[in-house]
Amino acid sequence: MLVIGVAGTELNAQERDWLQHDACAGVILFKRNFASRDQVLELSTAIREAAPRPQLICVDQEGGRVQRFREGYSELPPLEVFGRRYREEPDAALNAAREHAWLMASEVLASGVDLSFAPVVDLHRGNLAIGDRAFDADPDIVAAFTRAYVEGMHSAGMGATLKHFPGHGSVREDTHFDTAVDDRSLETIRAEDLVPFAAGIEAGADAVMLAHITYPQVAPEPAGYSSRWIGEILRGDVASGGMGFRGVVFSDDIGMAAAHSAGGVKARVDAHLDAGCDVVLVCHPELVQESLDAVKGRTLNTMALTGLIGRGALGWDGLLADTRYHTARGDMPGGFIA
Repeated sequence: MLVIGVAGTELNAQERDWLQHDACAGVILFKRNFASRDQVLELSTAIREAAPRPQLICVDQEGGRVQRFREGYSELPPLEVFGRRYREEPDAALNAAREHAWLMASEVLASGVDLSFAPVVDLHRGNLAIGDRAFDADPDIVAAFTRAYVEGMHSAGMGATLKHFPGHGSVREDTHFDTAVDDRSLETIRAEDLVPFAAGIEAGADAVMLAHITYPQVAPEPAGYSSRWIGEILRGDVASGGMGFRGVVFSDDIGMAAAHSAGGVKARVDAHLDAGCDVVLVCHPELVQESLDAVKGRTLNTMALTGLIGRGALGWDGLLADTRYHTARGDMPGGFIA
């Protein structure tokens, strides 16, 4: 199934047609789709009304430089802020990260959006795409934050998505623009990058997003369309050396440069689905029609995503009346973007 991108702040006729397709399970929103809180709510409502089945509406609202909704929302700091604080005040840092998660998720849910793809649990080791989006370089510290962040998102009523499996932080390249190869052994990756993912899965994370990185000592293809990484390692039984994950597996955006190694659009979609991804992200509208055509004839279960559809949203009126909201917002480095 596919989660697609749309072009602007309102649906056009072609996008309404896309939402009729059996393979369309949701929409991911970006800065281009945002004008105001009211407009996002109107767009979310329009998406749901235009589709014949439930749609998962998603966004990347991590904080820092990756925050798609800004005006009228809390200015969320990047995750590395909490990692720095941990060195002096570990308990306070973990509590602050938990509140960051609750605050972020609560605002997103109040806007009619179901899921923010968070948290980033990659290690902070100099990757150009990750940078300050990561908590820390130490796997055990990141694992502690992962547990706290999943708990915070769940307390707001939002599912948590661990990204970018099996770890994007230990290579230099930005996969939006370049291919990336991590030549470490599986044993090293297990002892380092996979530690936060294991902690998040144990904490009840609902989804995992794959990285477009190749780990040649483990599998010849990038993790996002590797049956070894998805089927054997991520989903495999713990008794057999797997991680026992039973939630939803998302690809990263197939429009990214590092995804092109699979071939054209149809080849990329097929490769990810064949390897075991439940959902392929098609963030660029110009790729959506070809991606929908690519899944013709496949048996797809779009209802598998219904468990991620937001639960417990207060709406903005309810959220603004919530004491916890004002306390959490006041405790965040940053503040409120009026």
